[in-house]
Amino acid sequence: MELKTLLEKMIKVNASDLHLKAGSPPVFRIDGKLAEEKGESLTPESLKTMGYQIMTPSQQQLFERLKEMDFAIGVRGVGRFRVNVFLQRGSIAIAMRAIPMSVRRIDELNLPAILKDLSLKPRGLILCTGTTGSGKSTALAAMIEHINENVPRHMITIEDPIEYLFRDNLSIVCQREVLMDTVSFSVALKHIMRQDPDVILIGEIRDRETMDVALKAADTGHLVLSTLHTLNATETINRIISFYPPHQHQHVRVLLAATLIGVISLRLLPRADGKGRIPAVEVLVATPTVRDYLMDPVKTLLIQSVIEDGFGQYGMQTFDQAIFKLYKDGLISYDDAIQAVTNPDEFKLRLVGIEQTAERGWGQFEKKDKSK
Repeated sequence: MELKTLLEKMIKVNASDLHLKAGSPPVFRIDGKLAEEKGESLTPESLKTMGYQIMTPSQQQLFERLKEMDFAIGVRGVGRFRVNVFLQRGSIAIAMRAIPMSVRRIDELNLPAILKDLSLKPRGLILCTGTTGSGKSTALAAMIEHINENVPRHMITIEDPIEYLFRDNLSIVCQREVLMDTVSFSVALKHIMRQDPDVILIGEIRDRETMDVALKAADTGHLVLSTLHTLNATETINRIISFYPPHQHQHVRVLLAATLIGVISLRLLPRADGKGRIPAVEVLVATPTVRDYLMDPVKTLLIQSVIEDGFGQYGMQTFDQAIFKLYKDGLISYDDAIQAVTNPDEFKLRLVGIEQTAERGWGQFEKKDKSK
């Protein structure tokens, strides 16, 4: 079984991921669900051959030392893929994710229009959050391309590995891959200020040191975009603060209030027509009220209500508001909507037209739907 044949099949069936493991046949992830490929099970020997074929000699050496390896490959006539080679039960396993050859635009991805405004801000911090496979990298790539098409900026990305490839347009885009173009995130970020960037994309904030540089870069007049593995805006704020010891929490809150532009949280839901998935997006915009609430641990808990109220004026929305709109527009099914919302009971009440006095910020969604 040849890897190229599997990758061609992967593109043909529009799978997002391919999993290869000894003792099992290949498995594709299609629209979020696993689908086993018919055929013989893979052997440890065939997987070792596949893994070593797609790694460079230096990557092979590093893999033998670290037992796992992240990188990206391009297969002529097929596409581009993000690859993780790792060991499980003593044999090689491979996980591959398809990367579209072209960067899709914000509108094409059905992302909120407010992302266009946020991406053109001259300075500050934008965080894109969600679980693995929720579309964070795709959303950030769309924002980078929006900058590239609309304003002259010098953009530097630090990625592990490089996923989407950008061509210079109005902006200059320099892409650096960890272990290929730089030793590590921390080393790259240590020197990045001397490279005269306007926009900095950090593939992922994994530790306090990276968070430090991101906040400081945003505070010194740069636009910084990055990702975190958090579920929503409030959890994102708490995660950032948790990187630091308690005696620094208030200082971090002050810095975050001064630099944060927005938090974009994503979940992918199955489309009602069965043709792929569509993002439900929670958007927090750092308004004066949000900045004030960021300074106080008690008031931070109220940020969720600010998001609910902020749709009309600021373009904010909660997950439940986003899912409500997707359902009312016929883009997702009732069962998927109920499974995805934070509060199913309130969602059901909303659908039958029973309003609770404590609920706010839903009027804009309902008015828009009633006018159709």
